[in-house]
Amino acid sequence: MIGNLAGLGVSVPGGYATTAEAFKDFIAHNDLSKRIFDKLATLDVEDVNALTAAGKEIRTWVIDAPLQPQLDQDIRTAYAQLSADNGGGDVAVAVRSSATAEDLPDASFAGQQETFLNVTGADDVVHKVKEVFASL
Repeated sequence: MIGNLAGLGVSVPGGYATTAEAFKDFIAHNDLSKRIFDKLATLDVEDVNALTAAGKEIRTWVIDAPLQPQLDQDIRTAYAQLSADNGGGDVAVAVRSSATAEDLPDASFAGQQETFLNVTGADDVVHKVKEVFASL
């Protein structure tokens, strides 16, 4: 859609995106799949307090885990280029998910993942990417 708008002469702000594959690689890089599975496997789905605590713990694991070095560098490089393209200095960006199925006709979960606006600085962008990952 953005490409179509730009092709029609509509001013579209620059940006960049990570991929679903980058998220999967992040989970694998930090061996989180088994930890998450093990945590969820023993939960009583009727116990809302236990579910809430487990979700909080899992989100903390994700946020505390390091990005794989290449992804970290790619995000920082893209942010630096976007900043340079907009006159230098730290440009404010939005960091949000675009779940691969959220816009399907039979899906109803668009907007349920975290969105962060006015994020400035490469360190904060990297941290917010992990917070978005944690919300998936």
